[in-house]
Amino acid sequence: MCPNMRIDWNSYNPGAFYDELISSPGNARNSGRILAGYLVSLKSEDLQQRKTAAELAIKAMGISFTVYSEAGNIDREWPFDIIPRIITETQWRQTSKGLEQRLRALNCFIHDIYNDQKILKDKVVPAELIAKSVNFRKECIGMKPRFDVWAHICGTDLIRDTDGRFYVLEDNLRVPSGVSYMLENRQVTKRVFPELFENYDIEPISEYTAQLFDMLAVISPRPLDYPEVVVLTPGIYNSAYFEHSFLAQQMGAELVEGGDLVVENDCVYMRTINGLSRVDVIYRRIDDMFLDPEVFRPDSALGVRGLMRAWLKGNVALANAPGAGVADDKVIYTYVPAMIKYYLGEDAILENVPSYLCVDEKQCEYVLKNLDKLVVKPANESGGYGMLMGPQASKKEREEFALKIKADPRNYMAQPLIGLSTAPVLGERGAEPRHIDLRPFILQGKGSYVTPGGLTRVAMVKGSYVVNSSQGGGSKDTWIVSDKEGA
Repeated sequence: MCPNMRIDWNSYNPGAFYDELISSPGNARNSGRILAGYLVSLKSEDLQQRKTAAELAIKAMGISFTVYSEAGNIDREWPFDIIPRIITETQWRQTSKGLEQRLRALNCFIHDIYNDQKILKDKVVPAELIAKSVNFRKECIGMKPRFDVWAHICGTDLIRDTDGRFYVLEDNLRVPSGVSYMLENRQVTKRVFPELFENYDIEPISEYTAQLFDMLAVISPRPLDYPEVVVLTPGIYNSAYFEHSFLAQQMGAELVEGGDLVVENDCVYMRTINGLSRVDVIYRRIDDMFLDPEVFRPDSALGVRGLMRAWLKGNVALANAPGAGVADDKVIYTYVPAMIKYYLGEDAILENVPSYLCVDEKQCEYVLKNLDKLVVKPANESGGYGMLMGPQASKKEREEFALKIKADPRNYMAQPLIGLSTAPVLGERGAEPRHIDLRPFILQGKGSYVTPGGLTRVAMVKGSYVVNSSQGGGSKDTWIVSDKEGA
């Protein structure tokens, strides 16, 4: 136990960054005054007890994730910080509208790309970007999913810059993960700080799994009151297996692997002790290329032979739909504001982070000359892999990355290093600022739903901008509260 673990906001200094809780040394933002005052009132032993209680709860609840390494797969307990993040209701209402708008436009784009391709013919998005997209699936051309929705579940990453405004960093449309940790973070926080839930009116997030099931049920090809919904997982060695099993359990859906399903007469069936049972909707947590060895990778042992036939004939719904990843591309991301204008006739509510496309000759020249100032990302990697943090990289690393860009400019885009907002975490001697981002989750079926808040990811290492759990990041509970709280 650290005897000096006390909270002192007068000595808390996030520097030039926007801090989510403290507006200036010693002064909390209006919405966070109750929380800030309460934390100051706790003695060192109280803080340590709360921190220990969170660790024990995470262990007891079995909240874990898998890290892949050369030494093998390692199961780790979920890294969690007990100080919640607070966002005001008014600000979130506008942000939520922007997220919903964004996913509607993205789904219009995906549907257009696999059908009429009007946006390419009108040269709003360059056709060559789609032609060279590694996530464009020619097998999906002509498909018309129910409600013309391809990306039913989206995790959009938001950051807050030094101006205090939210910006979109990227959209995750293939198999977005993390929502189970958002839900479990709330349960852990309730155990650690039950008294704070009496003092704050916090928007609940517990309805997410019911909303998810309802969205999946409504895309069923059969008009049933209770369609058969299953969650398709790669298995226990996948890094997000905890989430797969958690969501299946919370929805009352079956958790299945590829070997549990079979296609007969272009319909999907689940093997049960009572024989074959028809499956209507598959919430798949498997990448496109492993879904069906008949169409994609012939060596895949994770998917189901004939699954694409069943989907293309409209006998089963897949969420997210194969091919949705064509919009989950950091180069295509730069065109989303134009998509919103093109398909919806609206201005984007949420702005993108300023970006440079290496496929553009002039922009690429700028990127290569300014690698020491930029963050360069590959178009289709996730989890923080394959990117260059230019300001923190060595000269040799920048030179090696320049060769990669020149060899395949379509695969890279760059952004300035954003001054990610900070939030306090409980360190060895009290509150310390750490950089954070936010991943809300948006559902779209017949209607739309946005989680109140989302998964706040934290760079647990001082000065680091990398928030991904696979690279040492952690998380914290996110509260949407009334603007009147603490006023």
